[in-house]
Amino acid sequence: MRVVVGMSGGVDSSVAAMLMKRAGHEVIGVFMKNWEEKDDSGVCTAERDWSDARAVCERLDIPYYSVNFAQQYWDRVFTRFLDEYRRGRTPNPDVLCNREIKFDVFLNFAEQLGAEKLVTGHFANIDRVDGEYRLLRAADENKDQTYFLYMINQRALSRALFPVGNMTKAQIRQLARDNGIPVSEKKDSTGVCFIGERNFREFLSHYLPAQPGDMVTTDGRKVGTHIGLMYYTLGQRRGLGIGGGGDGRRWFVVKKDLENNVLVVQQGEDSPLLYTHRAEGSELTWLAGRPPVPDGTPYECQVRLRHRQPLQRCALTLADGTAHMTFPDAQRAVTPGQSAVFYQGQVCLGGAIVDGTESDA
Repeated sequence: MRVVVGMSGGVDSSVAAMLMKRAGHEVIGVFMKNWEEKDDSGVCTAERDWSDARAVCERLDIPYYSVNFAQQYWDRVFTRFLDEYRRGRTPNPDVLCNREIKFDVFLNFAEQLGAEKLVTGHFANIDRVDGEYRLLRAADENKDQTYFLYMINQRALSRALFPVGNMTKAQIRQLARDNGIPVSEKKDSTGVCFIGERNFREFLSHYLPAQPGDMVTTDGRKVGTHIGLMYYTLGQRRGLGIGGGGDGRRWFVVKKDLENNVLVVQQGEDSPLLYTHRAEGSELTWLAGRPPVPDGTPYECQVRLRHRQPLQRCALTLADGTAHMTFPDAQRAVTPGQSAVFYQGQVCLGGAIVDGTESDA
């Protein structure tokens, strides 16, 4: 069959393309450019990745194209990213990018090329049971990316292929070496794609005006000045600029008071204010297109509150578009704006955006 492979310039998508060609499919490599801006050194990181993607496609002897979705990314992902930071929350744009760009805009483009499947280098798996497609966790739990894919729908699942989902990173790199793939040793990208290696605070300051304010302890004692609440997240200990003092333990962010523009900090990473047994989330998304249980019916499942976190036990109750989560084991630094992704064993069910928690303190 004809397949389009989303070529990122990295080793995972490169090996995915190689595996598709080896299986006898007609493979077309397509590189997505979602961001126009150059980094601090004046180099557009997308150009480097595009160069790597071209080199891989030429090595594999497959046709390749570059498409520019920067405007769609700005309208459908980046504006939401900025809005969440304005609200003092900590968003995850990669989740939205998968739904809005890779498995919508890009999928439509692939279908226009006559592709039956859209192939990516995601660490995830798909199966079909009773006519319904399911998203399954990857074999390499440390690399599993279902957390970032929970917002896609049945149409996307029916068209997607994840050839490296049952492989480890070490196996992928070895395959790339054995077959002369030029990016076999390329370092994995980290962080948000449009920020790259740049300083996050400096990047954000170009789009959102910072509003400095007081940094205070839980009893109201001022211990410093913050440079803008949007630059901090719950549980953060680096970059607070407080230094010593107090009882000598490290300082941590435990609360953001948006109404008064105050950052609340406390010493000790075991602060009760950072732990909770309860959280709520909205913007519910289910991969099956429907919730696993009706409203008001308690449901025992597992949850992941951040990427690479081990699965946590969760008692989930749905009510009027809100997910009420209870955790038998207290969870640390559950952050508004982040995703809570639900699982039943190997199956990723869907998720919600965290709105708030109830501290155990």
